Amino acid sequence: MKNKFIKKTLIYSGISFILSIFLSFTYIFFPQLPESFDSNLRDSFFKIRGEIPNNENVFIIDIDEKALKTLGQWPWSRDKISKILQNLTNAGIGIMAFDVVFAEEDRSSPHKIFNQYNVKMDNVPNYDKIFAKTIATTPTILGYQFELEKDNENINKKAPQIPAIFVERNKNSEENYLITATGTILNIPIVQENAYSSGFFNNIPDESGIIRSVPLIISYNDIIYPSLALEILRVITDTKRVEVNYDPYGVKNIKLNDITIPTDRHGRILVNFRGKEKNFRYISALDIYNNKFDKKYIEGKIAIIGTSAAGILDLRATPFESVYPGVEVHANVVDNILTGDFIYKASWTDGANLAIIFALSLVVMLAITYTPFWCNPFITLIFLGGILYTLYYTLFTKGLVLNIFYPLVTIILAAIIATLLDYFFEIRQEEAIKKKFASKVSKEVMDSLLLHTNNNTFSATQKEITVFFSDVRNFTNISESMPSANVLIEFLNEYMDPMTDIIIKEKGTVDKFIGDAIMAYWNAPGSVPDHAERAVIATLNQLHMIDELNKKVRQDPRFKNTVKMSDKMGVDPIEIGIGLNTGIAVVGEMGSKQRSDYTVIGDPINLGARLESLCKYYNSKCNISNFTKEQLKGNYIYRFLDLVTVKGKSEPVEIWQIHDYDRDESEHKLYKVSKQKLKEELELYHNAIELYKASKFDEALNIFKEVNSWEDKTNKNIYDIYIERCEHFISNPPENFNGVFEHTTKG
Repeated sequence: MKNKFIKKTLIYSGISFILSIFLSFTYIFFPQLPESFDSNLRDSFFKIRGEIPNNENVFIIDIDEKALKTLGQWPWSRDKISKILQNLTNAGIGIMAFDVVFAEEDRSSPHKIFNQYNVKMDNVPNYDKIFAKTIATTPTILGYQFELEKDNENINKKAPQIPAIFVERNKNSEENYLITATGTILNIPIVQENAYSSGFFNNIPDESGIIRSVPLIISYNDIIYPSLALEILRVITDTKRVEVNYDPYGVKNIKLNDITIPTDRHGRILVNFRGKEKNFRYISALDIYNNKFDKKYIEGKIAIIGTSAAGILDLRATPFESVYPGVEVHANVVDNILTGDFIYKASWTDGANLAIIFALSLVVMLAITYTPFWCNPFITLIFLGGILYTLYYTLFTKGLVLNIFYPLVTIILAAIIATLLDYFFEIRQEEAIKKKFASKVSKEVMDSLLLHTNNNTFSATQKEITVFFSDVRNFTNISESMPSANVLIEFLNEYMDPMTDIIIKEKGTVDKFIGDAIMAYWNAPGSVPDHAERAVIATLNQLHMIDELNKKVRQDPRFKNTVKMSDKMGVDPIEIGIGLNTGIAVVGEMGSKQRSDYTVIGDPINLGARLESLCKYYNSKCNISNFTKEQLKGNYIYRFLDLVTVKGKSEPVEIWQIHDYDRDESEHKLYKVSKQKLKEELELYHNAIELYKASKFDEALNIFKEVNSWEDKTNKNIYDIYIERCEHFISNPPENFNGVFEHTTKG
């Protein structure tokens, strides 16, 4: 026994080592392969964490829809922007920065217009000069943009002036890790030259189009330039010498005096987003322009001027949402640096990720191997939950970014491999039993048989069940329209798969498929206390899905003949009728020695089948018996159809139609009428039914005819039926009328 234990441990350890080597190889040599999955998983962490407060030192001057409506379309004349800057300065603003570039002269400037028409006048205002003077006399940092992809003669090659020195420490001179620009989009010279400083505002999404990191520095002509956010912090900290520190893997961090900012190897900061849009304070540019704002929110603070207006197209996707103002990305970066709660990938994280792969592979495989087979899912879930919590905790308390994708894949693959090994080594005998049962019963019954091999659970017994029958209308015409038997089977599968899924989801058991018909039941073999309710829910959900299936069928070229046939007949490609009945039936394993199945038999099943076939007669989609209706507790819209005796039975049964759920909806999808209109129709209809039962056929007839004249009535057949009956009984008054109608055929 001991040798067997050691041998098994060695085998599983060796396999876990092989798995670890394979995953490590993929991690090292194909790093881009799972990066999108890993990033999406980390985005989920942010959503789970939710929003966190910012330090309120940064706010946004928003060129919003309100400002655009009042001050005019963008770009505004520079005198208006100058007024905004001056008002902020007068309010004691600490520093202002533009997430906007002024790359062209102000076309609305009076001097520009006068020059255009060769009008010579003195003292004509020059808005660009006014703006440049305001820039020079206010604490303003300009924004600009780098060209990163294009490289041709038409690109601006000028570079902005930065009043700081960037020093690179420990850099490998043979390799450049920084993002490299090929050109610039700068402010017009008069504005750019009057600014104390400026910073680029390029936000570069990853391959999935989501902003998760922002470059703090970009290399242009072998000179390093700071981003808008970094330049804001550099000016605030009065840093004259910015250090860019390298390790063997690339950029390690950027240092501003006493502030050390960890980055990735390319000099990008991973943004610890505070939350969804408007997490930071937004003040409309119009309010600043009109000087209608509270100065306590302004004094000594950092203002970033940008836009949330959709028309100006400065919207980005972030881990929190797909539409997010680009200006707020910069606000997040500034707030991250001020607060110091960075998230970053340390240079040693690759080694840590590989160690996690090896450890998890071994531990998970051995844990699953030496526990009972039924524990495998729980062990896997425990490990998955544990590693997710650990990585979540590490991200938001330590700021350390570790790989999420590979640990999860390691756990799942280790669990699958260990389970498969158990399958080959330990449960082949059980599989043989399963194969034997599979030749006799359905999968659901087979699984239950394995759990109850020592009792008589599947012996024939009496039990209350709810039985379900459904049938596709016009199936003969549908089958004749199909070009081949294979296409017909494909059509049936398109219909049967979702219908079966709905039944199983509501804890029903599919008994058999009879051509285009489905027979199912609830409360056997396992107990389902609310079996009637679940059967009705499954029925209505199936009826609601028919619209979706018909749309799919109409778009499928395989079924074009069926669609043409259906349109010609004025019906949808798929229309179904469903019958439900509840009662005591015989349930159990039945059949011969060579072939048996777990099924149900008895009068309730026969009545359920009759109710389905009567859907055609009453033009209803769902017929239920009073036995089923008595057990329902949910809110449904009912129509009494008839009190009948069906073929082969003498006791009368109430037949009810369920129209739909009774919900607060303006329109019921199954019948395309408003809830109020349907309720009005049914109230009149049921009044007429009571008169009919009381033998007041003249009064009932008048109501039936009145409702039958409505254009939007929901069931023409039922009115025709009762109009015909009333007219018959008026002409031939019955004796001892009890309202019972006898069906002498099946449908």
